[in-house]
Amino acid sequence: MSEISTKPYLLRAIYEWCTDNGFTPYVSVKVSGAVQVPMEFVRKGEIVLNIAFTATSGLKMDNEAVSFKARFGGVSRDIYVPVANVQAIFASENGQGMVFDQVEVEDEPLPLPTAEAVKPVLGLASVSGREANAEADIEKTEAQEKNQKKSEKPSLKIIK
Repeated sequence: MSEISTKPYLLRAIYEWCTDNGFTPYVSVKVSGAVQVPMEFVRKGEIVLNIAFTATSGLKMDNEAVSFKARFGGVSRDIYVPVANVQAIFASENGQGMVFDQVEVEDEPLPLPTAEAVKPVLGLASVSGREANAEADIEKTEAQEKNQKKSEKPSLKIIK
């Protein structure tokens, strides 16, 4: 009888630890042909997914795969990730979790992005705040808000 991997058990344990402590669990996934995720959110062959109860529907973590439904840009998508493709699971609030050894997964060529996939829309089950492009967008938005506030004249209301 072949030995079952400890990885799916550790995934479930860290997930439970995150939820028990009020943290938001995320998984880092190596994308290959066996993975079913929105390709417009894949960066450098990887995607980070929020697997919190509030961000998913029908979350199932068994010995073969992690599967659930999540909304990306307001559209419900089916997500399927073989356990072998999970690189890490961690709490977003403090980064604590577990990184797994890199295991070679069957790597089929990824489909080329379509014109619709060029400009991603952030969804509940995606994390792109750790990427340089998203950080630049956030900084640009904050700068625009500051400039807009500077151009508004301050006003004072006298209340008697």
